[in-house]
Amino acid sequence: MPSPSCDVLLDDIEDIMSQEDSNPQDRHFSRKHVFPKVRKRNTQKYLQEEPMPPSDSTIPGIQKIWIRTWGCSHNNSDGEYMAGQLAAYGYKITENASDADLWLLNSCTVKNPAEDHFRNSIKKAQEENKKVVLAGCVPQAQPRQDYLKGLSIIGVQQIDRVVEVVEETIKGHSVRLLGQKKDNGKRLGGARLDLPKIRKNPLIEIISINTGCLNACTYCKTKHARGNLASYPIDELVERAKQSFQEGVCEIWLTSEDTGAYGRDIGTDLPTLLWKLVEVIPEGAMLRLGMTNPPYILEHLEEMAKILNHPRVYAFLHIPVQSASDSVLMDMKREYCVADFKQVVDFLKEKVPGITIATDIICGFPGETDQDFQETVKLVEEYKFPSLFINQFYPRPGTPAAKAEQVPAHVIGERQQVLVTEESFDSKFYVAHNRFYEQVLVPKNPAFMGKMVEVDIYESGKHFLKGRPVSDSRVYTPSISKPLAKGEVSGLTQEFRNRLGSHLNSASDTCAATRHDSAYSRMVPQMFQHDCVLRVAAGLALITLLFAFLARVYAYSVTK
Repeated sequence: MPSPSCDVLLDDIEDIMSQEDSNPQDRHFSRKHVFPKVRKRNTQKYLQEEPMPPSDSTIPGIQKIWIRTWGCSHNNSDGEYMAGQLAAYGYKITENASDADLWLLNSCTVKNPAEDHFRNSIKKAQEENKKVVLAGCVPQAQPRQDYLKGLSIIGVQQIDRVVEVVEETIKGHSVRLLGQKKDNGKRLGGARLDLPKIRKNPLIEIISINTGCLNACTYCKTKHARGNLASYPIDELVERAKQSFQEGVCEIWLTSEDTGAYGRDIGTDLPTLLWKLVEVIPEGAMLRLGMTNPPYILEHLEEMAKILNHPRVYAFLHIPVQSASDSVLMDMKREYCVADFKQVVDFLKEKVPGITIATDIICGFPGETDQDFQETVKLVEEYKFPSLFINQFYPRPGTPAAKAEQVPAHVIGERQQVLVTEESFDSKFYVAHNRFYEQVLVPKNPAFMGKMVEVDIYESGKHFLKGRPVSDSRVYTPSISKPLAKGEVSGLTQEFRNRLGSHLNSASDTCAATRHDSAYSRMVPQMFQHDCVLRVAAGLALITLLFAFLARVYAYSVTK
């Protein structure tokens, strides 16, 4: 219903405009003649009121970072990628740990000593108040360990996000990225291969062709971290190789947990990849293959021999045997027997003249007997491997082999003569050496120090043996005299003592004469003072004569 104050009904808002009203064009023209009034600003006040960042604020991207990597070439490649990304973002990669603001520790979980070094480095970083980011297989496999609590972790498949993790850690936050890379539900090999990278050796490019493996070895902790096999596509690997050669690389290492299994998850195989790579290797450059387990190389022996004979491929292959006992291999779940290993090695040695075969051996695996061990020794003697990696078995937490009954690290039946000369660093033992200068730890019996002791060797470690003194043996000293006390001066012969006594007596007589001849004592300073006065006077006279001579020479040159 219309309002009483309106005389006409309006059909549209436009009807409010009358003919006398200005149209939009006129209003726009009028704006050109409107000049805004400038309001003066109190600049000083504005600057003072601008909020300043707190004094303890941290700006990411300017800090120094120290990177430490343990373990295999795959791990080293991951470390190079992380260094490259951080440097590209502005961080400075330093080789001086004490100078760094943050430590990036890239770990290996294969053996206990590697994890021990990793744990000790974390402790040291915390003692020095360094920021810490953890990477590699240890935190990926067991992120809930007590010594990892509260620390940032970058997973083995998340290295392309290392900058994010470092940024948040520098800000004081704890970040953990442990997920898997997937495409439509299918697990990928890991981060992209075209990421920035700082090579430890600018001449060598390490390319990870796949991650994980198809095995389930009972001793292996790496499987918990790297997972099942996931291969990179051939075209991506070839492009990475091309890029490397364009950057001056002359040697490529192919690496993974098992290069022989490459491609089985994506419908291809290792020889197909290698032939594609050989096509792009320039003259003068070389390709080195990484470790392959026997089962996955058996069906490709003919092609592999051809590739290993190629002039731009090293005639080298790393094939771990681990044990020459089929029963031990079965307990390890290695999925091959000794005959398979021998078939691979024999074929390659025949078809690739001079080839270098490297292998690995684990000693003391649970259930291994002396006979099992002797079979491994015979294999080594038969093939005389030019490169042989021997490791004692380490029970890794969470693996089936760690739950099995362990083989004691004993050396049975060895009786040796050892010479005791030192105390161990932990002060728990005396340190002796046998004839071969092997370190033997013996009980801390003061009667043993400096003595030759007969012991039964009952245990061995990585760098030592342990000996138990034979009860009915004779403890004797090889010295003909009693040793000097600690800190006592040696070389004090009787002749030296006599000369020293004469010198001391002479000095004593001189002191006595000085004390009694006080008149002479007073005369010496006076004579010395008189002599000094004469020398000063003579010097001044010579200087005066020199100046007079120079003055005459100058006057003569002016008159001429």
